[in-house]
Amino acid sequence: MGTTKRRVTKKKAAKKAPAKARKPRPPKPPPPSDRFRPEVWGVGPAAVLGMGRSGLAAARLLAKKGFRVLLSDERPHKELRAAAAKLPERVQWEGGGHSDRVLKCRFAVKSPGIPSKAPVLEKLKAAGIPVFSELEIALAFMPPVEVVAVTGTNGKTTTATLTAAVFKAARRRVHLLGNVGEAVCGAVGSVKKGDVLVLETSSYQLEDSRRFAPDAAAILNLTPDHLDHHGGMAEYTAAKAKVFRFMERRTACVFNADDPGVVSMARDCRPRKLFFGRSPATMTAAWPEGGKILLRLPGWKKPVKVAPPKLPGEHNLQNAMASALLAVSRGVKPEAVAKAFKAFKGVEHRLEECGTRKGLRCVNDSKATNVDSTLVALATMPEDKSVLLVLGGRPKPGGFAGLRAAVSRKVKAVLTIGEAAARVEADLQGAAHVFPCETLAQAVKVAFQLGQKGETLLLSPACASFDQFTDYEHRGRVFKELLDEHGGRPK
Repeated sequence: MGTTKRRVTKKKAAKKAPAKARKPRPPKPPPPSDRFRPEVWGVGPAAVLGMGRSGLAAARLLAKKGFRVLLSDERPHKELRAAAAKLPERVQWEGGGHSDRVLKCRFAVKSPGIPSKAPVLEKLKAAGIPVFSELEIALAFMPPVEVVAVTGTNGKTTTATLTAAVFKAARRRVHLLGNVGEAVCGAVGSVKKGDVLVLETSSYQLEDSRRFAPDAAAILNLTPDHLDHHGGMAEYTAAKAKVFRFMERRTACVFNADDPGVVSMARDCRPRKLFFGRSPATMTAAWPEGGKILLRLPGWKKPVKVAPPKLPGEHNLQNAMASALLAVSRGVKPEAVAKAFKAFKGVEHRLEECGTRKGLRCVNDSKATNVDSTLVALATMPEDKSVLLVLGGRPKPGGFAGLRAAVSRKVKAVLTIGEAAARVEADLQGAAHVFPCETLAQAVKVAFQLGQKGETLLLSPACASFDQFTDYEHRGRVFKELLDEHGGRPK
């Protein structure tokens, strides 16, 4: 049988036009919910909004990592020149407002003090340019570390400082960062793998957080504050709640069982919940009893007793309970907690004892930037109308009527300073004698004229400091200098 041969026909391949060389596309930005990943962004450029402590640290860090940076601030050029003179070559800067140059950047870093509804942020959002917090920029460049975050309206600095002392007593390498200590971006070069970062985190920092996920966190309390920045109490609460939003279930979050707002917030928390409060009936983890703090974590057979630090006021007992729970939840032994508590002497500008001057006990509580903080300070004072109270500064919404009851029981004279002076006088008239004083220097001078042996001069302003000082620390330092000037050396 013969075979049939098939004719194989070859199709001519169609000639293709030579492909045009395409320009390499820049990497796609990560979705809005994602964390900052340095490798995505090449060399920028990056816009850093705000030339305060955090913004300057973020700009220096990004420049050191090879990014081109535009540092932008609304303040006049003349106020910024001193800080700008120390910037790296890769950092350009502008003052007098945020120009459209920020819209030519690939991403932006927002300083904590810039309101979330600022026009520049609306423009960045409309342009599809992602905005990150200084906190997350810093963590992206760090090796694996253990992060412990402290937030709340009041008590953050004392609790964070005490917590850092506890980890140090446990022989851990610790960095105290955030609102207290060094800016987080400024610490990147000194942080090593396995270190502990204790972060004092404000609502300003947390509202910008995309994927901030600490290994332990504490929410100390919740009262109205910074509402002009956030827009309302609901927004302020939501910002604070972001401290635990992305935490893993195996981690722990510490809550104040005596604060209704904090307890309500805890309902939405995924991690382990550890409560502290006045009695064991309301929580499972920490409470005071017989002059001690009792600690009882899930799985412990019985509570462990720890002596609290020798600090005035019930608020400091709460701070200590939160600090202890943060530490033991991360494996620190109660013995290290006890050691740190015994050695702890308090924090500057928080009910800081400044000695006796010309018979007057002098106390620096410059950190009291709201009415609730001043109420806490007054709660530590005797009820014999022996306090000369310096109040005022840049006021926050709500006024000062909430101080009337405590002032009428404890305060001999109110010395008003700053922008809030007239409002303080109006709200407290009749509760105590009010002496208008434009400046802190005048208030201290009048206090030494009015004061008698055994009375207390208390700086607890219930206001922000920005009308006359760079910050509350500057105000506190000036107060202590004035004490030396008018009252002599402490006894």
